[in-house]
Amino acid sequence: MKKQQAENLTTGSVFGNILCFALPYMLSYFLQTLYGMADLFFVGRFHGTDSITAVSIGSQVMHMLTVMIVGLAMGSTIGIGRSAGAGRHKKTACYVGNTAVLFALGSLVLTAVLLLFAGQVVAVMSTPAEAVEGTFTYLRVCFLGIPFITAYNVLSSIFRGLGDAKSPMYFVAVACVCNIGLDYVFIGVFGLGALGAALGTTLAQAISVLAALAVLVTGSRPCRHGGRRPWQSPLGRLAIGGTGGLGLGKESFRLQRDIVGSILKVGIPVAVQDGFIQIAFIVITVIANRRGLQDAAAVGIVEKFIGILFLVPSSLLSAVSALAAQNLGARQYRRAHLTLGYAIGLAAGFGLVASVAVQFAATGILGIFEKNGEVIRLGSEYLRSYVWDCLFAGIHFSFSGYFCAMERSGISFLHNALSIVLVRIPVAYLASWMYVDTLYPMGWAAPLGSLLSVAVCVWACFVWKELAPWKQC
Repeated sequence: MKKQQAENLTTGSVFGNILCFALPYMLSYFLQTLYGMADLFFVGRFHGTDSITAVSIGSQVMHMLTVMIVGLAMGSTIGIGRSAGAGRHKKTACYVGNTAVLFALGSLVLTAVLLLFAGQVVAVMSTPAEAVEGTFTYLRVCFLGIPFITAYNVLSSIFRGLGDAKSPMYFVAVACVCNIGLDYVFIGVFGLGALGAALGTTLAQAISVLAALAVLVTGSRPCRHGGRRPWQSPLGRLAIGGTGGLGLGKESFRLQRDIVGSILKVGIPVAVQDGFIQIAFIVITVIANRRGLQDAAAVGIVEKFIGILFLVPSSLLSAVSALAAQNLGARQYRRAHLTLGYAIGLAAGFGLVASVAVQFAATGILGIFEKNGEVIRLGSEYLRSYVWDCLFAGIHFSFSGYFCAMERSGISFLHNALSIVLVRIPVAYLASWMYVDTLYPMGWAAPLGSLLSVAVCVWACFVWKELAPWKQC
């Protein structure tokens, strides 16, 4: 049987490949963010500020866990991308199988630990007393869904390593539609508040994963004109092919030290750095929570909206890592470096336009989610300064994707750790202490931290000459 290859990202227009890869990823991330915001929207419409705070705090904890899982799975994306780019099909299959086993075991352990310590998590967050019960309930239910969160994101990392950014988009679309419908039923009809939001999110994720597995097992999807047609994803062909395709068989699922080591070598620094970033956000949330319920609600809403704007930087990070990995595997070094250059240009341009636009639209944005005038005022101030992070973060996100593809993810860990320790947390704390009536100064903590990250990334390219794209293009 003729072997099937991953999608080829080593030929054609570099700029075109970035757009073709990044846009489906961005839409996938948008749909994920949309169903996360649906929780906040329905809770805000049918319940009070205490429920909004519970959902915003709980969802931030879940977001931290999710981005750490995605960061760890980056090791799989890079390993699969480099081996696929080099045409090493058997090794690609081993990466896929080892990834599935490694993350399945890890998700079960993580679920058990978090369920055991859910109460402590709520306490660490300095959750306002009015929102403690709702936050605890929300987290307990969402923790039960961690295996589904892990399954979806690991499947997505494998797809993207094989050059396919479209398939994850289809599956998250299923989750989005289900979550919005379930939110309306659980929150609007049954009045379950934070519990309803958690149930809707967890069940939607489970349905999405089951749909993905069903497609991979049957090897087909519904045809618009009736009947069925073969699934065109590289991973679909891999699963369907058995000992054909890329050669996925039983031996691919036996854990191999070199494969697991390669995944963890890239994935652990990325997961730790993403965890640090989210811890910094959580520390800022804790600072806001201690200021009172209205400040906590304002920060929670802004974090949700910023998540939408960060679709572009996040999609470019994923695009750079996958495209550069395949091109490096194929020894197309100039194409890998051009990928970084185009991504930085796109990220900086988008960040500048978005930051300027938000200066005029902040109040209206907050008004979509909250009726309380004081929460709208505080949130608008916070958003107007915080939004500049979209500009600087887009640049260092692109560098991080490039460093991961070069298997130098430790540099990404370094610049993020320095940014958090030296800028984000200290500036947020001092601004909150010095300016008790406004959140505007506190919002500058994130963009100033990202500016330091950009400086470290550029410095790294001068120190390690092999990383400098301008030396190669």
